[in-house]
Amino acid sequence: RCYLEDDTSKGAWLNRSSIIFAGNDKWSMDPRVTIVSNSAREYSLQIRQVEVTDDGPYTCSVQTQQNPRTAQIHLTVQVPPKIYDISADSVVNEFSNVSLICLATGRPEPVITWRHISPSARDFDSEGEYLEIAGITRDQAGEYECLAQNDVPVQNVRKVRVTVNYAPTIMEIKSPEMVLGREGLLRCEALAVPAAAFQWYRGDKR
Repeated sequence: RCYLEDDTSKGAWLNRSSIIFAGNDKWSMDPRVTIVSNSAREYSLQIRQVEVTDDGPYTCSVQTQQNPRTAQIHLTVQVPPKIYDISADSVVNEFSNVSLICLATGRPEPVITWRHISPSARDFDSEGEYLEIAGITRDQAGEYECLAQNDVPVQNVRKVRVTVNYAPTIMEIKSPEMVLGREGLLRCEALAVPAAAFQWYRGDKR
């Protein structure tokens, strides 16, 4: 906002060294800029649909008969964060090292945080574009969430899934008592990713 001192004062708006308005004469070709006068002495500059290129210093110059004066304002254009690249879903073997990346733009520079949302739903202490997991275990498989945020109250979130392969682990073999002459059932349970293929042996024969 800018105000004239009296009815005889003349105002001008400049962006760096370019004249935008001189009095009521518009020098700029930009249709988004106008002069706002809600009172007799107000001489404010309005910019509609602000763009990043509008960022920078603006000067209001007021010419009076006695004391010419200028006022400078720096316009800072903030841009909400936007994630433009993130690691693809991946399949790795247990105890291997995993590196995830999440890149975002915005003004001011976005802060990147990572979260393991399934199954553990826990945050990581470190902040940054890269998430390094040394010797990943089966408990660390699942979805990872990248959150980008800055001073603009709009967050941007994207997710990546990490599948961890691990060798079969037999959990239980059930062999209940069987009645002679009736059908019997032996049950074997195992954990594995991908799913285990089972084979039964009696002695050394399948």
